This record gives sequence, structure tokens and C-alpha cells, in this order.
Amino acid sequence: MRNREIRKRIMLRLVAGVTVFSMAFNLGCGKEKDQHKERTTVSVMTIEFNNGKSNTGEYAEEILKKIEDYCDCNLDITWVYNDAMSEKASLALASPKTMPMIMTYGGTMTAEVVSAARDGLFLDLNDYIWDAEKYPNLSQMMTSVAETLTVDGKLIAIPRTRAVGRYGLSYRKDWAEKLKLMEPTTPQLVYDMLFSFTYRDPDGNGIQDTIGLEMSSYTGAFDIIQTWFGCGNGWAEVEDGLIPVHMQDEYLVALDYIKKLYDDGLMPKDWAARPTDTWSNGCKFGENGVFIDVLDSGRRIWDYFCAEETFTPSVVNPNEPASMVLYGAVNDRTLATSGYNGFFVLSSETCNTPEKIDAALRLLDRLCDDEMLILTQYGLEGVNYKVEDGYIVRLDAADKDLAMNYAGFNQLLAYLPSSEHVTEPHVKNSERVEAQNKAYAMAQEKAVINPASTYLVNSPTYADVGASLQELIDNARTEYICGEINKQELLKVNERWLELGGRLIIEEVNRMYEANKR
Repeated sequence: MRNREIRKRIMLRLVAGVTVFSMAFNLGCGKEKDQHKERTTVSVMTIEFNNGKSNTGEYAEEILKKIEDYCDCNLDITWVYNDAMSEKASLALASPKTMPMIMTYGGTMTAEVVSAARDGLFLDLNDYIWDAEKYPNLSQMMTSVAETLTVDGKLIAIPRTRAVGRYGLSYRKDWAEKLKLMEPTTPQLVYDMLFSFTYRDPDGNGIQDTIGLEMSSYTGAFDIIQTWFGCGNGWAEVEDGLIPVHMQDEYLVALDYIKKLYDDGLMPKDWAARPTDTWSNGCKFGENGVFIDVLDSGRRIWDYFCAEETFTPSVVNPNEPASMVLYGAVNDRTLATSGYNGFFVLSSETCNTPEKIDAALRLLDRLCDDEMLILTQYGLEGVNYKVEDGYIVRLDAADKDLAMNYAGFNQLLAYLPSSEHVTEPHVKNSERVEAQNKAYAMAQEKAVINPASTYLVNSPTYADVGASLQELIDNARTEYICGEINKQELLKVNERWLELGGRLIIEEVNRMYEANKR
């Protein structure tokens, strides 16, 4: 009996030992398995700006692998030419089950995107994005920007962040010095500058061959000028709620000012037919002296003056290059950007597991880390750049093929928390870039935001007819400035805007505006 009990205890100990060994073995194997677990593949459709050469060349695979390793995923990228992106995106939305997990859009929210969001094709990122521990970069998105990317309470996109204070006025500093002009702090002083740049021979060649303001068929400059007179940014907040700017009294004052610039020959007569792709050439080639749009365009004109192959001498000191003043706000007002240019949406059909959602968001978040910002914008150290005195010095500036190794990856950058974030190490800024960044900061304090942007995205009528109604207003503005219609005819267009759906848009926008205030 005793021997039988001893044998039983021995057997129990042996079984327990085997069990413990088995558990340890399995845990060890599990650990080993986790270390070699298969990464999630993240499919992305994004914009190709490099003639089919994004991420190509000798070091392309190495750069891609570094991104995959850092972001802990495999990448399956479909590059799409910019002019074909809209069509490709529409086709993707038509087949939700085969959509890429991440889709890139340019510009701002469109009716098609809003409609797709209402059909449930995109994830509600509110459920994930604000987790600062998991997504330290994405979670710092500005709430004002997030609101403009929200449809029916659901955050459907991650912005490609841009400076809010990006718009303003840039002008030839040497021309202004030669003619002893005052800083253009008011619309009248801007007019005086444009008049002088047109009729007082700022280049000193004895010929009247200059026109003050450079303009093209893109009318964004008019939107900026309107803010100088108290107009809103697309829409304005008044006592009774929100109204579109073309219904403000200040709008007509601003249009009369712009019309006077046109009538007095201070902008090109054929501006409405001028292409946008060569818009800045007038300033670069000495025809114009004032450029009103994004301040970085003024900086690029200045870059052109300073470049060795296009050196443009100052009319004050021929031994120095001409320069631009990046001024920003006039009357302490300028137009605010939306805070982003383009955005990313995540498919609810193909981002359909917690692992896939996390992999997609982790990719977009980690790409905003310094290491990835440098890799995707400057390539490999020792190949594409070197670090000298603490600054990045490019080695591929004259070798476009070498630069193609990492080209295109910047289209995957959300630039959160800020597009002005400075990496370490970073490229040493020129005097011109420093002036640009200073102008951005000053303009941001004066930038007029669109108070209706959040509500317009969620207005059904705006989604249906908003774009065509805006075109109606913009065309009438152009016709009025050029003298093709009079003020009464302009006001009749405003009435048509109301009748064709504008009245409903105002009602829908203000219903949401009032509800938000409560």
C-alpha cells in the first residue's frame, strides 16, 4: 500500500515536470514566433510627381526597407499621376472591397469624399487617433483642422498639414527702395506701390515695360485682397449668423478696389487668360513687382534672383541680387489656409481588423518622426546627403537620378504636429527661408479663418451644388472687374445664387452653427 502511494506521488511529480517543461517550451516557441511574426502589409495609393520614377534607382530598395523596418509593416504602394488621381480614386470608391487601406487626396474635402464617408467607406478615426501613447504625432492634430475633416460627427481623414499663415503679399525690395516707397501697410499704400511699379520706371531702363501686379487666371489673389477690406474667408460671421462673403457690404468695396487696379492698368489686361503654371514668371523676368498668393512663392522668386544661372542684379546695387519682401498681412488681415493641403483616408473595408488599423496609423504616425522625415525628404546619409557642422548638406542636388531613390515618399507625410517642425539634423536655412518662416508666423496671427468650413462639409445642398454655385460667383466677380457686367448685374447673380440653392446652404450651415453654440 505504501509503495503504491510512493509510486503515485512520483508519477504526479513526473507529470507536473513534463507539464512545466511543456509550458516553458511553448512559451519559448511563442516568444520566438512573436519575434518572427509576419508583418502587416499596408496598401497605399498616393500621388506620383516624378514621371514614374518615385522610389527608383540603386538605393531605392534599401530606403523602402528602412521605412518598413522603422514603421513595422510591409508597404504596397500604388503611385498615381496627379492629373489621374481623381479618376483613380473614384474607381477605388466604386469597388470598396478592393480599396487600398490608405488613399491620398490632394486639396480639400470634395463632395465625392463626403458622399463616400456617409456611405461608411472610411474609418471613423476619432476611435483611434487621439491616443497620444500609440500615436504621439497624429494625436497632435489641430482640432480646428480635424473639424473640417469631420462628416456627420466622424473624423474621416488625417491632414497633410500646412502653415495657416501662408498667404500674403510679396514685392521687389530693390524697386521699392529705388522709388522710395513706404511699406504697404494699407490698401491705399499697396495701390501707390502698384502705380509706381507700373508708371515710374522701377527698373530704370527708360521704357514703360512694367506692370505692378502679377496675375493669372487663378483668382486666389482676389480672395486675399478682399480680407484687407474686412471680408471673411469664404464665409463671415455676422450678427445674424454666417453668410458667404459675396453678401457682405465690404465685398463690393473690395471689388471696386480690384476693378480700379484693372482699369488703371496696374495688372495685366489679359490676366484672365494667363496660365497658372508660369504665373510667377512676370516677377522673375522683371515685368512685375508684386506677387499676391502664398508667401513661399515670393520666396521662390527671390531664390530665382539669387541663383547663379539666373542671377538678377538689384536696381539699387548691381553687385547684389534683387530681393523680395515677404510682407504677409495688409491692414493687419490676410487669408488663412485650411491648415492642410491634401489628406489621407483609411478604408473601412480593407482596414478591417485591429491589426490592420494599427499598422496603417502607425505608418502615418512614425513617418512624422525625425528619422523618417529626414529619410523621406533627404535620403541616405553618405549617399544623398552628409552632415557638416551639424547641418544636412545635399550630395544629390545635381544628380536627379540619385534623388529618385527616395522621391515620392514625401507624399506619405502628414507633417504632424506641424509642417514647420525642424528636424535634427536639418538643412541650414538660407536668409530667404528664414524670412519666409518669419512671415508665416506673423501672417498666422492676422489670418482670417473660414468659420463655416466645418458646416459646409456637412451641408447636403453644398455637397450637391456648392462647387457650381461658387463658380457662378467667381465668374461674375471676374466679369465685374473686367467691366463686362455692371454692379446691378453683379447683384442679380447674387440673387440667382440664392435661388439655385444658396439660400438652402445658408439655412443648413446656420442650423449647424446654432446647434454648435448651444
